[in-house]
Amino acid sequence: MHGAFLRFYVHEGERHHGILLWEWLLEQANRMGLRGGSAFRAMAGFGRHHTLHASHFFELGGELPIEVEFIVSDEEADALLDLTKREGVRVFYARIPASFDVVNPDDANGAGSRG
Repeated sequence: MHGAFLRFYVHEGERHHGILLWEWLLEQANRMGLRGGSAFRAMAGFGRHHTLHASHFFELGGELPIEVEFIVSDEEADALLDLTKREGVRVFYARIPASFDVVNPDDANGAGSRG
């Protein structure tokens, strides 16, 4: 199958409607029926303000980057991006063309494009 690798970059403490933004993105994608998504906490990073944040023994609460990513169809990527626009979420993202499938799929996975 062909689609998109969609990755959002957020701060771990950033919120939308009182919910952590990374969690909100995952919840919305789940409600939309996307097959899966993941959030990863970065060890270190910087953004448009060029302030470097790094994880040390004493944690920097809410300041480290979180990557929230999905591998989806182009239609699913469009729908998730449209939702973030309608909700007024200001977020940096990357959308990269992707080919994906399941190796040895079972009935729960579907047959994919090689079915």
